[in-house]
Amino acid sequence: MTFQSILFKNPEDGIIKESLKAPIFFVDLNLDQIIDTITAGKEEYNLKPFFYTSLNDIDAINYRHEIMQDLENKTLFEHIKSFTQKMRTMREHLTQADKLYYKYQKERWFLDAVEIYCDAVNCLVHDLTLIELKSRGFLAFREYLTNYTQSDRFMSLLAETKKLKADLSTVKYCLLIKGNRIKVRKYESEINYSAEVEKTFERFKQGAVKDYRVEFSNWPNMNHVEAKILDLVAQLYPKIFLHLDNYCMENGNYLDETIAVFDREIQFYIAYLEYIAIFKQKGLKFCYPQISNTCKEVYDYEGFDLALAYKLISEGSTVVCNDFYLKGKERIFVVTGPNQGGKTTFARTFGQLHYLASLGCPVPGSEARLFLFDKLFTHFEKEENIKNLRGKLQDDLVRIHDILNQATSNSIIIMNEIFTSTTLKDAIYLSRKVMERIIQLDLLCVCVTFIDELASLSEKTVSMVSTVVPENPAVRTYKIVRRPADGLAYALAIAEKYRLTYDCLMERIKL
Repeated sequence: MTFQSILFKNPEDGIIKESLKAPIFFVDLNLDQIIDTITAGKEEYNLKPFFYTSLNDIDAINYRHEIMQDLENKTLFEHIKSFTQKMRTMREHLTQADKLYYKYQKERWFLDAVEIYCDAVNCLVHDLTLIELKSRGFLAFREYLTNYTQSDRFMSLLAETKKLKADLSTVKYCLLIKGNRIKVRKYESEINYSAEVEKTFERFKQGAVKDYRVEFSNWPNMNHVEAKILDLVAQLYPKIFLHLDNYCMENGNYLDETIAVFDREIQFYIAYLEYIAIFKQKGLKFCYPQISNTCKEVYDYEGFDLALAYKLISEGSTVVCNDFYLKGKERIFVVTGPNQGGKTTFARTFGQLHYLASLGCPVPGSEARLFLFDKLFTHFEKEENIKNLRGKLQDDLVRIHDILNQATSNSIIIMNEIFTSTTLKDAIYLSRKVMERIIQLDLLCVCVTFIDELASLSEKTVSMVSTVVPENPAVRTYKIVRRPADGLAYALAIAEKYRLTYDCLMERIKL
């Protein structure tokens, strides 16, 4: 295949799809926190649009899987990081050159930037030849890079850069300073007496002494005196400095566009792999999920919420993993159980897994099969917006109505505690109507609810319950398991623990 992009199997997808705005469900699923952490420190690459752009082609996802798996080779990963660091140093040189005032100083920084670029490219093509690559992307890039380094354009640039550097290294001159006058002339092989002077006075040195030598500043900018001296030196070596002038004019567009794009796009993989390494060090598992756009029998074992896990690891706390699966006609998880038991986290995990899978990334879990959705919707509780003059219930209804109008059988909907602002009777009625429409659409859904009746509404619904410690129902396990909803059992267990049952209260009243 002809190489054009390490990130997009079809390069035109990146141009057309690259989104500058986060999907609206990002905040509900805490994906905004995840992407902020992944891209922190890499702002110069503008990576967020890549993470805002999901793929809708399974082969395009597999294309990224292959590249990720190649990069799990530590040697290759370090070679790529070395290349990108050199490219960053090159850009720093170009940025510094733009900030400088004096012509020849600017040109020398530009020359050094080109030299760094040539070295980066040559080192990378050499390193890639020593590694057994398997991905289509890296194999095509290696071929492109090999052909590029053997091209007349690059070989001419490299040869001219080396010659100019060698010529400049021959420039030697002397300064004759008398009062406020400086005379510049060519070096005429005068003897350097510095070593002899130091040797002569070495015998008089007694312990540590004050250093009276003047320290030169590391500030990159030249002052006007240094600049004038350099102008005079250029007059002494007109041929070399004319070559430098022409070199800078002719090679302003030396950077190969495909290599520049690679340098940015490869950061998507580096950033994500460095991010998940944090979790792997703690024993948490990641896998490359099977992806289907037809089969809705999804599953994930030992999955977890990335945003929450990152916070827990930072605090030194334990991360609880959960499993889920749908088989046959099952499409909807109805999640019930006590408050603060991990229900919303489970719903977020389901959404995160599917979205990250649509980016072609490894996902939390030891093994997973996920669905390639066309649209992902979330309906989480929101504060009332006084600007739209709608009450909370009306706002819930308007939002879910919009979602159901846009959703297709290939969509995913994640609902969290819907219709909590109305009576139980109305909530049951409205929830049943919404669920019936979702069942009719035959789409994948997670519904976190306090209404147990929804769990047994249809053969397409699966009851998931957040569990507690049997001996102490007030303590949450944060494990979500497949079993019939039994919210009353929790209430009764807690009431018994704190002696708040009817019998206990009556006994206490009598006392």
